[in-house]
Amino acid sequence: MNTLVLDRRKLLVGAGGLALFAGLGPVAWAAPKFTRYPFSLGIASGDPWPDGFVIWTRLAPEPLAEHGGMPMAAVAVRWQVSEDDRFTRIVQSGEAVARPELGHSVHVEVGGLKPRRPYWYRFLVDGAEASPVGVARTAPAANSPVDRLRLAVAGCQALPHGWYEAWRHLSDEPDLDAVFHYGDYIYETGNHPAPKNLLIRDASGNLVDRTHFGDEIYSVDDYRRRYAQYKSDPHLQAAHAAAAFVMSFDDHEVDNNWASKFDQDGTPPEAFLLRRYAAMQAWYEHMPVRRAQLPGPGGITMYRRLDFGSLLRMHVLDTRSYRDDQPCEKPGETACRTTNGPETTIMGAAQEAWLDDGFRNSAHWNLIAQQVFVMPLYQIGSDGTRQLRPGPDAWSGYPAARARLARSIAEHKLTNVIIATGDAHINAVGTVPMRDNEPDGPAAATEFLATSITSGGDGSADELPRHKALKAASPNIALLNNQRGYQTYDITAKEWRTDVKVIDRVQSPGGKLSTLARFAVTPDKAALHRV
Repeated sequence: MNTLVLDRRKLLVGAGGLALFAGLGPVAWAAPKFTRYPFSLGIASGDPWPDGFVIWTRLAPEPLAEHGGMPMAAVAVRWQVSEDDRFTRIVQSGEAVARPELGHSVHVEVGGLKPRRPYWYRFLVDGAEASPVGVARTAPAANSPVDRLRLAVAGCQALPHGWYEAWRHLSDEPDLDAVFHYGDYIYETGNHPAPKNLLIRDASGNLVDRTHFGDEIYSVDDYRRRYAQYKSDPHLQAAHAAAAFVMSFDDHEVDNNWASKFDQDGTPPEAFLLRRYAAMQAWYEHMPVRRAQLPGPGGITMYRRLDFGSLLRMHVLDTRSYRDDQPCEKPGETACRTTNGPETTIMGAAQEAWLDDGFRNSAHWNLIAQQVFVMPLYQIGSDGTRQLRPGPDAWSGYPAARARLARSIAEHKLTNVIIATGDAHINAVGTVPMRDNEPDGPAAATEFLATSITSGGDGSADELPRHKALKAASPNIALLNNQRGYQTYDITAKEWRTDVKVIDRVQSPGGKLSTLARFAVTPDKAALHRV
């Protein structure tokens, strides 16, 4: 057994001996006497590498109380990683610091593990029962042949809109290598009365209060409390315990439709940036991400890259932090962008260059894991001609950026690009045309947009009239569906298969899971085949 014991005086956190906030002076240590379970928010793992992954927890014996019910002092937390779920073969262990500055969260970057195998992990703290046990798989070794990978994609989980039955089902999915969470982990809105079509009931049909705690959130304490409310859900905790997550964020982790230093209300940027920083600190505190994602004075660097042997390269994008303000939708609007020039960007120049450079690889597949609709949708105008449908909070609001993405893919001669998307609260499957004015022409990539876990409520299995009209005008679209659920990807060198999985209801418990559709893609061409 390889054991790493950390020096508390130097505030060493996790494996590898890297100091967090070194030089801040002496630490006030506490050994609290827990009267309630401190691991109430569960555990999680993330960002698998061939030699390890991140493991996470947060001490919060009273999740919605001030400071989660913790004293304002650092607490020592022990962690263990084992080759079996009974912890008879512990291969890594150590001690981390749950600091009040980071909401008593713990991030441990575990290393020194074997590639492509499952490991079990847990946390321990004096005076309390051990944490739940989680399992995570390490990634395959660099450039090694891989016969198969299995991923899931999910997000948009508005707590007031329904039960997390989809997470319960996802936690039972076999052999998942990772889950991509595309964002909208929380919603920032206040506790407003639910519309009649979004009333939540228990198994007996009684109305249930599943509303947000408190008003709209602005401070870091507000955001911490909102995360605590969401992460208290047992089905979400079960999903995190079942597989490593690759975490992203979209708009509701901060404010609806935010873009860079702008919010939708025209708040002065210097004021909005304070809110954004608080939100990003709380996001980091509650996500199983690496120290590279710790917010700093210059913001947060969320975009990153994960490789799974020679089979898959995963490019995780940030389409919020660097985008130009969203375009205006109506005449006279002011808190928006009125121009749409050739330099308009949704990723920012540095991230565009990073993605272009990342396309220089020999992987069988390139997965762009990001947040909002890339593929254009079309509509029939009053004159009977096909027109590009406006999409201010999507890549259609940034057509020059979409054209540059398609050009980058073409210049690298890639035919194996898959895009994973969310945000729209629907299932959408289609292709990204090489040129917007040729929707039935050659495609740059295939896109699978996963629906929400709960956002939007039950939805409908019937095809909506607006979806039928969009499909009729959009030859690049194969599926539009208004149900809740998630998607799974079964990946081999010869075929990418996506299963679109839907829940029959979320506004009452016990929702049943079914597979709505299956699609296959081969790496030689960006084209869909219904299975």
